Parts: sequence; structure tokens; C-alpha cells
Amino acid sequence: MLAHLPILQVVVPLMAAPLCWFLNRSKLVWVFSLLVCAATCANSILLLIEVMKSGPIIYELGGWEAPWGIEFRIDKLNAFLLLIISSIATVVLFAANTSIQKELSADRHTLFYSLYLLSLTGMYGIVATGDAFNVFVFLEISSLSAYALIALGNDRRALWAAFQYLIMGTIGATFILIGIGMLYQMTGTLNMSDLAIRLVDVGHTRTVFAAFAFLIVGICLKLALFPLHLWLPNAYAYAPSIVTAFLAATSTKVAVYLLIRFTFTVFGITFSFTSLPLQSILMVLGLAGVFVASVTAIYQQNVKHILAYSSIAQVGYMIIGYSINTSTGVMATLLHLFNHALMKSALFLALGAVMYRIGSVQLSQFQGLGRQMPLTMAAIVIGGLSLIGVPLTVGFISKWYLLIASVEAGMWPVAVLILLGSLLAIVYIWRIVEMAYFRPPLPGREVKEAPWTFLAPIWVLVIANIYFGIDTRLSVQVAQTASQSLFGINP
Repeated sequence: MLAHLPILQVVVPLMAAPLCWFLNRSKLVWVFSLLVCAATCANSILLLIEVMKSGPIIYELGGWEAPWGIEFRIDKLNAFLLLIISSIATVVLFAANTSIQKELSADRHTLFYSLYLLSLTGMYGIVATGDAFNVFVFLEISSLSAYALIALGNDRRALWAAFQYLIMGTIGATFILIGIGMLYQMTGTLNMSDLAIRLVDVGHTRTVFAAFAFLIVGICLKLALFPLHLWLPNAYAYAPSIVTAFLAATSTKVAVYLLIRFTFTVFGITFSFTSLPLQSILMVLGLAGVFVASVTAIYQQNVKHILAYSSIAQVGYMIIGYSINTSTGVMATLLHLFNHALMKSALFLALGAVMYRIGSVQLSQFQGLGRQMPLTMAAIVIGGLSLIGVPLTVGFISKWYLLIASVEAGMWPVAVLILLGSLLAIVYIWRIVEMAYFRPPLPGREVKEAPWTFLAPIWVLVIANIYFGIDTRLSVQVAQTASQSLFGINP
């Protein structure tokens, strides 16, 4: 069984998605989907343990040896990503049965769970595969499911948000496919390890430079890097709350993984950062994203929009760490992948609880909620502190290592800008806190605390935000070893 762990990570949710339609009751489908997600989470833990102990795992599909056959290759980097995606997906889904009762009509419940598992399948496949074309195939599975999940929202604006995401996502996927096609034209292979070897001889050609450009732009569209982020705010704001929590914690992380995988593993560090000015371009865009998105978040009246623009800023931080192009910088990026997933899933789930009780996430409706929903609002406050980067939260750990990486690389201005970006986060988080705690409750409105099915996963994530902000051994060790393996450093 251990030998088949890589393929089980993808096959289990893929087979489970259509089986949802044979279960008639909504609660039964929820339990089934939750068990499937929990199984994939356990599978990802076993994969990470095995990889950390014995090194990369290579699984040849159908017994066909690469590069002729398709292989799944699990190393420290993607094992870490699989753990992030599967654990967040499981915790978030725990609240799904309660949330969708209010936000989706009964005839859409089964469709929701089926699409959720399909989107999860696509993300697992993107991360696990060692074949460039299969990256595109799984990307389409994940993206098409995500478009449909967003469109399930009751607000008619959800359809427009899904359509915007569809257009931008299709452009991004097309760019990625064109880049992969050009690489195949020049090398005759789609296996990533084989591509890395063969590109050495043709890396100076215009076709390879064009392929690299297409791939980078396509991936940056998917990860919502400024100024290619326009699809994200409405997609997060008008999707069902569970969908927002799920996508905010996973989809952009998978795109960042793809950026790291192609630039470090396929094209190589020398080509990616020496042949082209990628480091300078992405550093500027990352910093611009932090400030533009943070300032925009300050002026939003919908709390989902506030946190959506905050996500764009956090992607900027990830790109800054990546652009420093040192082992510590990439480690900071990988840490922020993990930490941001914890922050945003907790925050968006808490917003889902607010939506469940009052039917709105407009900032004006948060008036007095600190007294009426104390546990939910406390979770939002702690998640907000983590987003700012206050000590004893995971957000502080990410910012700390970003600052260390900047200083080590002699980029003092970047370190200063990272600190200033964190100050902007204080402003938009304070707007929520002020409305909830320093304004009286709206007259005539009685609001109960969120049900335990919401509070349990919210506080699991909140406690994780604090725990991994204090005990960093697991997250830092895995991120550090994954980063060192990309740079060829033996720990």
C-alpha cells in the first residue's frame, strides 16, 4: 500500500466525486466527502514522513518508465504542499453542511460536494505529477470545478465573478499550454526531470525564451500577482463562504508551487534568474502588489473584499521571498504558503459564520458583533493579528524570515517596505475591530453565536495559527529542507 500512496492521493477524491451522486441525503454526502478528505490528509502525512525519511518517491503509472510513461514524483517540496492542501480542505469541509444549508438551495448540495472533490483532485494532481502536460490537464480539472463552485453563489454577481475568473483563467491556462508545447517542440519530452536535462543544450534559443515567458505569465495569472489579479476580489466575495475559505487557502498556493517548480526544477536557477531579469521584475510586482492591494483593502465596505485584497498583498509577500533568490528567501515563501493558508481559512470561515447568522458580510453590519458573537469575532481578531504579523502568531514567523532573507541579501530597502506593508494591514483589520467592538449593536437585532459546527473548525485553525507561531519546528524544518533541496544544498 505504501508504494501506491502517490497515486491514491489523486485517485481517491477523483473516484469519490461521481459517487456523491449516489447518496441522496445532503448530510450523508457531507460525511462521505469529509471522510474522503480526511483519508487524503492522512495519505499526505504518510507521504511527507516517507519523503523526509527516505528521499523522493517516484511512481510510474502503468509500469511505464519515464520519460515514455507518466510519473508522479513526490519530493519535500510537493509533499509539503499536499499536506497544506489536504489538511485545510478537510478542516474547512467540516463546516460545509451547516454553511450551505443557508447559502445554497437543496438541489445544489450534491453538486457542491462533487465539484469540491474534483477541484481538490486537480490540485493534488498539479502538485504530484512529474509530467508537464499533466500539469495542464489537472489545472483544467481544478479550474473548471472552481469556476462552477463560485457560480453556485446565490448572489447574481457570483455568475459574473465566475465568468471573469473563467476568462482570465482560460487565458492563463492557454499561456501555460503554449509554453509547454514549445518546450516539447524543442526537447521531445514532457517529463519534468528529462526536460531539465535536455533544456541545457537548447536553453539559448528564442523558442525556449518564449516558452519561459508564456509559462511565467500564465502562472502569474493563476496566482493573482499584481496587476494580473482582477479576477480574484469578486471571485472570493461572491462565492459561497465555504468555497471562498477553500480557494483562498489552496488555489493561489498551488500556483506559487508551479512557479517554483518550473523555474527551479525545469529551467534551473541559472536560466531563470541570470538569463532573464525575472528577479527584478517579480520583486517590483510583488512589492507593488503589497502596497496597492493593501491600500485598496482599506477602502472596501465588504469584509470579503477586504480579505480578498489582503490575499493579493500576501501573494506579493510570497513573490518577494521567491525573488530574493536565496535559500532563506524561498524558505520564507514556503513558510508563508503554509501560514497564509491557516490565516485565510480561519478568517473566511469566520466570515461564513457571520453570513450564516446575519446574512451579510458588509462592514456596516458588523456593528456590535463583538458582543453578540464573541467567539467568532475573537477568531477574526486573532486571524487579523496573524495577518498583520504580531508575535506569537504564524504571520510573525513568515515576516521574520522574509526580513532575515532581505537583510542577508543586502536588500535593506525591501526589508523596510515589508515592515511598512504590515503597517497597512493594521489599518484594514482595525476597521473591522472598531466596527465590531467599539460600536453599539444595531437596534432591534438579536444575533446568536455561530453553531459549534462552525466554531470547531474555526478554532482549530485559530489555535493552529497560535501553535505554529510558537512551536515552529515542523513548519520551519520542512520549509527549510524543501528550500535547500531546490538549491542543491544538503542539510
